[in-house]
Amino acid sequence: MPPITALLHTDNDALRLGRALEMLIPCDEILIVDHHSQDATCRIARQYGARIVPASQDAAPSHYLDLASHPWILCLQPTESITEGLQATLYEWAFPQRQGLQSTSAFSVFVKEETAAGWLTHPAPETRLVPRHWNQWRGRIPASEPSALALEGELLRFSLP
Repeated sequence: MPPITALLHTDNDALRLGRALEMLIPCDEILIVDHHSQDATCRIARQYGARIVPASQDAAPSHYLDLASHPWILCLQPTESITEGLQATLYEWAFPQRQGLQSTSAFSVFVKEETAAGWLTHPAPETRLVPRHWNQWRGRIPASEPSALALEGELLRFSLP
């Protein structure tokens, strides 16, 4: 399995960060870009072995990829967590070249979102596993890449801490 860095941007996310970090066992590194949290966010991130870097107001989203130690980056939000199914897929995941997928530049995941009415499954997967040289962004997460192959398992997005 190629090494993966999990990348999360935080901003006073102490109440929900543990759930996100708890499931990142397949990742070899957790990189937290902290946007000046005033709560226990950084303490909780350290408890999970995360490396914390302060956010820079002028930095492009791709700047933080350069700080990652590994060639593949799994981008999450603190309100999200991977399922055991996605966790297993990441454990089994191999270099695209070994799978004959040389043209694949990124991978996507299906998202289930918590709502007042129950869980809503988004119809299209979101690009979340990208190579270090990725330069297409939608805020703090990768922009959609139509050619990205969807991984098995899901990403859960929680509305409550």
